[in-house]
Amino acid sequence: MSIAENRQAILEGRTALGIELGSTRIKAVLINEQNEPIASGGHEWENRYEHGVWTYSLEDVWSGLQGCYQSLLMDIKEKYGAETELTRTGAIGISAMMHGYMPFDKEGNLLVPFRTWRNNITGEASEKLSELFHYNVPQRWSIAHLYQAILKGEPHVKDIDYITTLEAYVHWKLTGQRVLGIGDVAGMFPVDCETKDYNETMIQQFDQMVQPYGFGWKLRDIMPRCLVAGQEAGCLTEEGARLLDVSGRLQAGIPMCPPEGDAGTGMVATNSVAMRTGNVSAGTSVFASIVLEKELSAPYKEIDMVATPSGHPVAMAHSNNCTTDLNAWVGIFKEFAQAMGMEVDMNQLYGTLYRKALEGDKDGGGLLSYCYYSGEHMTGFEEGRPLFVRSPESHFTLANFMRTNLYTCLGAMRVGLDILFKKEDVKVSRLLGHGGLFKTKGVGQQILADAVGAPVSVMDTAGEGGAWGIAVLASYLIHKKERETLEDFLDQKVFAGNMGTTLAPDPEGIEGYNRFMERYLKGIPVERAAVDSDIWTE
Repeated sequence: MSIAENRQAILEGRTALGIELGSTRIKAVLINEQNEPIASGGHEWENRYEHGVWTYSLEDVWSGLQGCYQSLLMDIKEKYGAETELTRTGAIGISAMMHGYMPFDKEGNLLVPFRTWRNNITGEASEKLSELFHYNVPQRWSIAHLYQAILKGEPHVKDIDYITTLEAYVHWKLTGQRVLGIGDVAGMFPVDCETKDYNETMIQQFDQMVQPYGFGWKLRDIMPRCLVAGQEAGCLTEEGARLLDVSGRLQAGIPMCPPEGDAGTGMVATNSVAMRTGNVSAGTSVFASIVLEKELSAPYKEIDMVATPSGHPVAMAHSNNCTTDLNAWVGIFKEFAQAMGMEVDMNQLYGTLYRKALEGDKDGGGLLSYCYYSGEHMTGFEEGRPLFVRSPESHFTLANFMRTNLYTCLGAMRVGLDILFKKEDVKVSRLLGHGGLFKTKGVGQQILADAVGAPVSVMDTAGEGGAWGIAVLASYLIHKKERETLEDFLDQKVFAGNMGTTLAPDPEGIEGYNRFMERYLKGIPVERAAVDSDIWTE
């Protein structure tokens, strides 16, 4: 659509707005009726490590959302004229990092600081729940945080009226509705993909287990109601409109789609919601999500079972750590350049260093890195200790240094993927990448292809990520035809056969990455590693 047509769509409210609260950036994307991004805004933020917990304050949540929205309004005025006001959209969607723990009392007060997905502090609860349900319950999941608080005797538990995730919290404040999309419902508690709801048997098992504590609540009553893509999830209230738009111009009454986690929006953003499709989201954390044709033969503590926004079963290999340590190293190069009196363009710096990695030895020259800025459940570490090491025989060059830092971003995730591909014989017809790791064309994409041994595609919209994905889910809410599935909507109205650019794995790159993984696994104490050694001796 032309600039004039997009401007008219904005003025007439024929757009959809998506906002995603990522780990380091809050981003807003406005799309037209063809689901094309036409304006965007952003706000940088960062989690805090306070009293042994990774957290964000509620003040940071709202100042960040408001700053992001104002940035969007500025972008609209720059592109479409100072008189162009955004007063209404066709629909709005909210997304955020999955999992975590936000407990509220009856007055709506947050009882303890937000405990994010990044915390590995629920090991005892995770193990006991996994045994009770015979189902993998990762430490990040809300139910693990709740049960750990019970086991520790935390006094706030008796006062809980509502527990939720970040995007469901924001949605609640904007609409008054306690709901959550099934993709992140599956990040709170196991779901039943047949009933498209919480697993009722496990709900009852949990309630029975905690009954002796005498709490005045039942689990289902304190969790958000489960919705699937396309279902109505309430409308923006007057209070919600003022919370989002401090200028007061945004109108109430705008329909809102079910809030979703970043895994679900990543699936949408890469058209990976159909069976045998998969995507890899690589930013602060990294996870591969593959839509299954059938359930896995057994539970694995390395594999999360989640769901698409439509409720199809998904196997996820999730690593807490990806680019944070890599970004810190790039920051060192920035400091060096500035100390030498050079002006630094960060996009050019990242691009230069990433492309340099492709010049390195295929195995990284014998170098080794662990990018564990925070704890890493996949390999059994409760706390983060970033580490870069080399032997006297290593080939220590800039190219190998950068290649190794890129390799390690995918190391822990690779552990989980080997279980899916080699143990469970999971098939993938297409794998797509999105997130910050893929912004430099062809670099992260090739590294991933070599790491998984399969072709990887990246779309032009990869940089838009989950904010665009949740905007598309908002568009689906208002534009879907009767009985039109999300899969059909994406294929026919969003992507229309455009699957981006594809890179095949390099045989030498596959061999090199496997040699890197041999070093990577040798550096992890056997009792810590969630690894089947047979996989690595085939």
